[in-house]
Amino acid sequence: QVQLVESGGGLVQAGGSLRLSCAASGRTRSTYAMGWFRQAPGKEREFVAAISWSGGTTVYADSVKGRFTISRDNAKNPVYLQMNSLKPEDTAVYYCAASSRNYGWDYATRYDYWGQGTQVTVSS
Repeated sequence: QVQLVESGGGLVQAGGSLRLSCAASGRTRSTYAMGWFRQAPGKEREFVAAISWSGGTTVYADSVKGRFTISRDNAKNPVYLQMNSLKPEDTAVYYCAASSRNYGWDYATRYDYWGQGTQVTVSS
């Protein structure tokens, strides 16, 4: 089992920045790809970004490319999502997830473990 805990959410004005963190415990997460998803009220959960277990491969949703950066340092555990130039449409609960698969990280079904989520609210 892997337990994931997100932190760093909050309220920010449009154009601002936030950095989300995802801390893992339990089985080592160094062999898992990690992803971030988000879910806005009344909408389905959507893919945001993912990073391979080595950190050498990253994938982003078109809606966040150039604004969000996913990173990880296995020695220090957390996975980060740096979010810049935030927009009101980025408002959602953000979830961290761990995947044992080598591809398909933009699909929620490819993930084995999920965190409880952290709220991000961007005001206009």
